[in-house]
Amino acid sequence: MLDTLYSQIGLLPAVLVGIFAFWKGGEPERFAMGAWVLGWMAAMLIQADTNLYVEFQPGLFVLDLAMLAIFVGLAWRYRRSWPIWAAACQTIVLTTHIAFPLVNAAPIEAFYTVLNLAGYGILVALGVGTFWAWQDRRAAGLE
Repeated sequence: MLDTLYSQIGLLPAVLVGIFAFWKGGEPERFAMGAWVLGWMAAMLIQADTNLYVEFQPGLFVLDLAMLAIFVGLAWRYRRSWPIWAAACQTIVLTTHIAFPLVNAAPIEAFYTVLNLAGYGILVALGVGTFWAWQDRRAAGLE
């Protein structure tokens, strides 16, 4: 996974958002980032090495379904808007898992592009949510 410079540079936003979320985020931001990191590591372990994403992979689908449940649970529990945006991006990921094996006309590069952009959307939502939580605590004089 991290064998090319492109993949290492692509992981840089996740590392930066992760450091920011664990440093300045509240409880939901830290929980979401921890779940994201664990989900990323689990995906590296359970994904098939051959014909990656050419066929439906139930393990990755269940993992992405669990991430959607986490974001929906955070949106339900806390009065924050970023988990809703993260859940929307995660729904795009799940839809992509279902749609691409059914439609053989789309190139595999389109599949990777949708997954990457949705993943970056989740990171943007988490980063913005962390910033808002940090600013709310600063405005309240708690930090």
